[in-house]
Amino acid sequence: MKNLCVLMILAGCSTAAPSLPPLTEDTCRAADYAQLIGQPATALERVLLMGKVRVIRPGQPVTRDFWPDRINFMIDGSETIADISCG
Repeated sequence: MKNLCVLMILAGCSTAAPSLPPLTEDTCRAADYAQLIGQPATALERVLLMGKVRVIRPGQPVTRDFWPDRINFMIDGSETIADISCG
């Protein structure tokens, strides 16, 4: 019985990783910038970006927080815009 109580207490201490909400719509208006995919990262300097923006390069540490209205620009190893997403 003592072992069972210990297991129940330990089970209550574990935390599960939060799941991200599904993106069912373009909450950050990423589609407005789709023409930038494949262009050099310097193309972002010529675009007026209002609101929350994050530029992510390979190996760069990033936070795991989720903001549906934040636009993420993923830059690849050749300094090209590889992908654009919300979050």
